[in-house]
Amino acid sequence: MESTRLDRWLWAVRLTRTRPDAAAACRSGHVRVNDRPAKPSTAVSPGDEVRALIGSRTRIVEVVRVIQKRVGAADAVTCYLDRTPPPPQTPHVPVAPRDRGAGRPTKRDRRILDRWRAGRR
Repeated sequence: MESTRLDRWLWAVRLTRTRPDAAAACRSGHVRVNDRPAKPSTAVSPGDEVRALIGSRTRIVEVVRVIQKRVGAADAVTCYLDRTPPPPQTPHVPVAPRDRGAGRPTKRDRRILDRWRAGRR
């Protein structure tokens, strides 16, 4: 049965930008294979489920094909099945509707916009 190192596979299928990034994610406990914490040297083979926290998003993928070298994005997506749930949709609510041609925002309007952008509302 064919297998490869986890850090190499994560890099090859373009889930991480670099192989050291993949190894660092494994060492810090952000990657699990079949619900077990994984080291960078953990062997992955077809049928394994990989959960990886990449950035602020948890990716859940099933290994379909093992590759050793980095390939193009179109080929990389054929190596795994993405089982990641879609992110929740947040409704877009305008902060302060302004009439067209009302001029520049006032200082108060800018403060409201700054608070909204910072997430303080």
